[in-house]
Amino acid sequence: MKDREMPVIVGVGQVSEKEFDLDSSSPVALMEKAVANSLEDAGLSSDIISELDTLAVVKSFREATKNSPEALARRIGANNAKQWLMPNGGNGPQYLVNRFSESIAKRQCDFVVLAGAEAMATARKIVKTTGNQPAWDEPSSTDPEFLVKNHDMSTEHEQKHGLWLAPGFYAMAENAYRHHLGVSIDEHQESMGRLFSSFTEVAEKSLHAWYPIKRTAEEIAYSSAENRLVAWPYTKYMNAMNQINQGAAIILMSETRALRLGIDRHKFIYLHGAADTIEKPLSTRSNFHSSEAMRVMAEQVFFGGDLSMRDISFIDFYSCFPSAVEFARDAFGVAPDDPRPLTVTGGLPFHGGAGNNYVMNSIASMIDRLREKPESFGLVTANGGYFSKHSAGIYSTARREPSWSRTPPEKYQTVIDSIPDVSFTENPSGEAVVETYTVLFDRENRPSQGLVVGRTGKSFDDRSSPRFFSIVEGDSFLLESMTKQDMVGEKGRVYLKEGLNRFKF
Repeated sequence: MKDREMPVIVGVGQVSEKEFDLDSSSPVALMEKAVANSLEDAGLSSDIISELDTLAVVKSFREATKNSPEALARRIGANNAKQWLMPNGGNGPQYLVNRFSESIAKRQCDFVVLAGAEAMATARKIVKTTGNQPAWDEPSSTDPEFLVKNHDMSTEHEQKHGLWLAPGFYAMAENAYRHHLGVSIDEHQESMGRLFSSFTEVAEKSLHAWYPIKRTAEEIAYSSAENRLVAWPYTKYMNAMNQINQGAAIILMSETRALRLGIDRHKFIYLHGAADTIEKPLSTRSNFHSSEAMRVMAEQVFFGGDLSMRDISFIDFYSCFPSAVEFARDAFGVAPDDPRPLTVTGGLPFHGGAGNNYVMNSIASMIDRLREKPESFGLVTANGGYFSKHSAGIYSTARREPSWSRTPPEKYQTVIDSIPDVSFTENPSGEAVVETYTVLFDRENRPSQGLVVGRTGKSFDDRSSPRFFSIVEGDSFLLESMTKQDMVGEKGRVYLKEGLNRFKF
């Protein structure tokens, strides 16, 4: 172990371009600004970038140029760096920190920049004003190289039954969670409002938050002219907001290099725990009210160290929707009345979620807090897809002793993979029961479609009863009534019609 290096974060940078016009920054240009800010934070000149050996870029939702890592390398003068693109998934930034910390520890690289950005607010303005897509492409003769394989978050069968947008899935997870808790619809609606109201208190004080507005629990929990329902029980204020112009960057290097460069030791941030897990597919995972992969991640991020959740002063749980925070809270054993705020960033609905890169803003915000309170510890979690991919990291200015290592993720991934699959069918027929559900709403706040995850047979918690995905057969009156009473466990029939599974109560 003596030949291992100590990875350390020495600089972080954020950028939020709230004032913008048709000529404002592209995602790559925002990344360039974030890298410049991270160099300034580390007290380094831009010339040092010529020594960079690794550059990893988090993929934008819609890549604006053929090869964004190459475009960024050219802009910042890192042409000799090995370039990587991280595929879709909100877990990406934390995964990159974990992955390249290990690479530095093994002396496989020594000087790494991580970056990502979205400019969807500007892009939307360009399209609305001109009718054209943004002209942000930068020349490249090669395609980017992905660091890991890019997996689809859902299957074609799942997508045609409504699981093609995140709000629908997470709303179904929320309803399953509420039913599992055994609380009423009104009680849970108010609980979600209180949870996210606390996030707005953090966003209100953030220089980078897109919506720095403190909102009451009631404002968030219930629909209004400004806060329509999107996928019941979620209102607009409970949804991640990606129409923003935001970016962030992190400088990660060996402690040896950092000391040689004379970087202020007070800037050093050490990674004290790291974990990455992958959940089972939607069709075969154990249930919709929790995440086994998140639970294993919560155990592993503390594995092998002397820390526990009691030692964590600052928390930033991934927060695309309330269920993401609630699942994380349960996985880490954090009580609902724990006095510690569950975000240092403000949350994806209020800080704004820079697509796959939001957690890089979370890490940067966490590092700012930890430098203000030396020797304290902070936990950051990240979630990609439909609770599909998870990453976590524990950070501190305190040096990790005696050396840096982590358990290879493939070793504990077997715990998740060994969980028996739930039976599943794409062709259900006959008697059925609701496992979970949601109602989608249009922009006029009217119910437009009901989605049901069900089980054939009489019980939704019988693992031998095949799970299925379906849409609800019924009128707007039925859909509206599904938001007034708990439909989990309700019985009906499922049948095939026009290529889709239909559920009829």
